[in-house]
Amino acid sequence: MTQLPILRLTDVDLSFGGKPLFSRVNVILARGERAALVGRNGAGKSTLMRIMTGQIEPDTGDVWRQPGVETTSIAQEPDLSGFQSVLEFCVARGAEPWRAEAELAEFGVDPAADPVTLSGGQTRRAALARAFAEDPDILLLDEPTNHLDITMIETLEQRLLQFTGAALLVSHDRCFMETVTTNTLWLRDGAVIKSAKGYADFERWAEEIEQADERQLAKMKTQLKAERHWLARGVTGRRKRNMGRLARLKDMRAEHARRQSALATAQNTADLSVQTGSSQSRKVLETFGLCKAFGTTPIVQDLDFRVLRGDRIGLVGPNGVGKTSLIRLLFGEIEADSGRVKRNTTQTVTYLDQTRARLTDTETLWEALAPNGGDSLTVQGQSRHVAAYAKDFLFMPEQLRQPVAALSGGERNRLTLAIALAQATDVLVLDEPTNDLDIQTLDLLEDMLLNFSGTLLLVSHDRAFLDATVTSCLVPLGDGKWVRTAGGWSDVRMQIQASARPSGSGAARENKPKAPKRPSRSASKLSYKDVHRLQQAEAEIPELEAKINTLQTALADATLYQRDKAAFDRLSQDLQKAREQLSQAEEDWLEIEEKRAALEA
Repeated sequence: MTQLPILRLTDVDLSFGGKPLFSRVNVILARGERAALVGRNGAGKSTLMRIMTGQIEPDTGDVWRQPGVETTSIAQEPDLSGFQSVLEFCVARGAEPWRAEAELAEFGVDPAADPVTLSGGQTRRAALARAFAEDPDILLLDEPTNHLDITMIETLEQRLLQFTGAALLVSHDRCFMETVTTNTLWLRDGAVIKSAKGYADFERWAEEIEQADERQLAKMKTQLKAERHWLARGVTGRRKRNMGRLARLKDMRAEHARRQSALATAQNTADLSVQTGSSQSRKVLETFGLCKAFGTTPIVQDLDFRVLRGDRIGLVGPNGVGKTSLIRLLFGEIEADSGRVKRNTTQTVTYLDQTRARLTDTETLWEALAPNGGDSLTVQGQSRHVAAYAKDFLFMPEQLRQPVAALSGGERNRLTLAIALAQATDVLVLDEPTNDLDIQTLDLLEDMLLNFSGTLLLVSHDRAFLDATVTSCLVPLGDGKWVRTAGGWSDVRMQIQASARPSGSGAARENKPKAPKRPSRSASKLSYKDVHRLQQAEAEIPELEAKINTLQTALADATLYQRDKAAFDRLSQDLQKAREQLSQAEEDWLEIEEKRAALEA
């Protein structure tokens, strides 16, 4: 049954500085929809959201909201300034304190914390907690996964699957979008087109539309050729009756020019490439008993780790575990407490950090790309004109004299990539490179990294990006211990789950905890209590995973909340409890396995 709309945009037009941004945009959102809003950086996705919230008035057209409907939005960069505590921020727009505290607990943020002390990830989680605490009818999320670790992204996914209102989502995280969206809005050439399917179907759908545009453009070229032939024969003697045909020809030419421009824009994607440096040495670096702690928190403990030429390593794990600190430790930006790192000093290293610290807000794009002056720069050993190189990264000539401060988050990221990739390098270190990139640029960055024959170290929470670019992962086990696993993120997850499950046919028949046995030879140094807990965890994990899947399926029913609120609340509580139990079981299993490995070493 089709849901009634609660928000509608009708024939909305908007221009900035005389340049049209939207033309006759029509959008409908209904309860139960979780729509992906897709479009290139600069297409106006964030602006369209601000029109929906009433922050921006369109030039023409109508914005209608169902009476009584509440709308909540989260900007790309949430601002918590001016608040004494996170809880004060969360209740500032009317959320009930008890609900705000519950949501902050769900997202792992201390209600009493001073917003000034929060990290980027904590700020994002506080903003999400406020949004859900307000219990809105319409939820607009602009890049909600930025600065979130994988565990928290999965928490957000489950909250959205349980959300009964309408949600509009802008995100570069493809796994996130594929998991939560029910339909897709494509902001393209100033208009919005809609697919009834979620983001998982976007690539196929977009390909169909672009092929149809190409066929239409070819048809128009044929029509234009025939019209030009007719026009060449002269219309003077038939001017009166042919003025309508001439007017139609003029409109056709304008439409043809518009379609050519739109198609060129759609096909004009960033040209990313990186050249390998000249070093042919096999070993990049090696660590021996490396240790580092900040206060009482160990970041690295007795790490023996080798990086060889051509390795493609992803560093994964929750925020705060020390991924960036480990990178800085490996490349000498911070000193180890003990142990040592042996580095190959003949290899060049390009390091793109997540703060984009190399950018200066007051300088222009031209100055950022050519800091030594002039109108050219050296790109991978060859001279390139600044404007031509900037165009590879989707910057127009008129932007080159603008200050860096005027760039959006995605544009800043593209500029940082342009600077970093201009030089030949042996080792490429990327810390959260996907933040704020549009999907097309992400695809091209993946292609570039696949063609890069040097060494790659990548810190990322983007699961699809990790799966597409790395061949092994460095995973934290806790207390400063790290383990290297084969494959991308999906492989890491499968290996952990497979290791946690009992093996053999007997395990398939027996899921309940077994009575503890006498420790085996491999576990002989573990305590009786550890052996018992290990066996319990191995039995609990598959049971809890199955229970969570069942509960998630039940809660995904968009009508459940309206039909039976008590059942919805009960299932939600059961889901939260099962997730906590699963997290504890996995944590216990990892801790005991780490202990056993250390004892056997």
